[in-house]
Amino acid sequence: MAESAALAADNSCAHVEPSRPHAAATAAPVPAASFHTLLETIDPSTITYTSQDLENPKPEVSHPHTQRILDQAAALLKDGQVVGMPTETVYGLASNALDSVAAQRIFKAKNRPQDNPLIVHVSSLQMLRSILKDNTIPEVYTDLIRTYWPGPLTLLFPRSSLIPNEITCGQPMVAVRFPSHPITRALISTTGLPLAAPSANSSGKPSPTLASHVMDDLQGKIPMIIDGGQCSFGIESTVVDGLRVPPAILRPGGVTYEQIRQVKGMETVQVYKKHFTDAAMEQAPTTPGMKYRHYSPEAEVVLVEYVGGAGSGAGSSQATTGQYSAITKEIDRLKQEGKTRFGILRTSFDSALQSNSSLQADGVIEFPLGQRSKPEDVARELFRGLRFLDSQHVDCIFVEGISEDDEGLAVMNRLRKAASRTISSDTTEFL
Repeated sequence: MAESAALAADNSCAHVEPSRPHAAATAAPVPAASFHTLLETIDPSTITYTSQDLENPKPEVSHPHTQRILDQAAALLKDGQVVGMPTETVYGLASNALDSVAAQRIFKAKNRPQDNPLIVHVSSLQMLRSILKDNTIPEVYTDLIRTYWPGPLTLLFPRSSLIPNEITCGQPMVAVRFPSHPITRALISTTGLPLAAPSANSSGKPSPTLASHVMDDLQGKIPMIIDGGQCSFGIESTVVDGLRVPPAILRPGGVTYEQIRQVKGMETVQVYKKHFTDAAMEQAPTTPGMKYRHYSPEAEVVLVEYVGGAGSGAGSSQATTGQYSAITKEIDRLKQEGKTRFGILRTSFDSALQSNSSLQADGVIEFPLGQRSKPEDVARELFRGLRFLDSQHVDCIFVEGISEDDEGLAVMNRLRKAASRTISSDTTEFL
């Protein structure tokens, strides 16, 4: 009960004050801007947290270069600008979450639809309370927060009036995450403000997991990018609405369905699009990733699902054989249409299949995602693989589907959004 009380309302905590009054939802559009984009590198190991306390943790920065970059980025954010930053999930495009004009700069730089909400990132529970209605953390989230924060988990809360309509697209709920990446946490703490941050890519493209991906999409459109290396999870956070009955996973991500349902109060959690649908929610989403097609490179993406009998699921060698056969047949068909370059995101089960002569022919480029028995590895490499194959100017990218267990649920969610079409590995008929 003590921990529940600690997460409940603490009306003595200081409010985070906005750096400027936020404008109404009908504010004049922000004009396009041009920048010489600065790329600065921080070694994440130069930032540490010695305390497990989440109330108001403070970073310890061991190198002056790191502090200089954090201060420089914080100054831009306080001035209403946007900054590309690493997180443990994907690179984010951050702005002051309390400033409506700054939020508009995110939408402008990404060419993001105006009805696609943003996730707010905080660095302490004190900061979280300050942006919630009645400064109160709902008790239903106590165990989720204790177990998976900081981390790749986003929760929905009733918002306070401090959060501009631009962040939530007019919805009464705000999506909030407490990230675990030391650079993200330290930047939020240095800025002293909650940061809104969708993925730092052009809207609809594969999410960035390297700073170079952010440069590819947003160079000249934003003033600064912090390079913190490759993101460890490689896919976006899981989004949970624990205030709904039953609780719902609105977007699968770095914390799995299997993990969440083990948490007290989450035993009956359902997954959107798997266990239920809600047309009204899709038209007026409370969280990103529900309404629009995402994660798509320039090349056509073809998802190769496995469809088979009992004992022949997407983790078996039979599945891999069937998927390779389907890809080979489809490549032959596309060659007859004049297409010549093909990419394959491979999740090999049987290494012997790597010598398949048909797939080693000229014009076929493979990118290994990792073993399908380790979906966390596939998740980490997925967006990097899509971007790499797109950079090779292939006409079509084939992706082998995997089991939806554990992180595989998030992987398949992203692939179904990225794919132009799906073929079945037992018949190669279009699905």
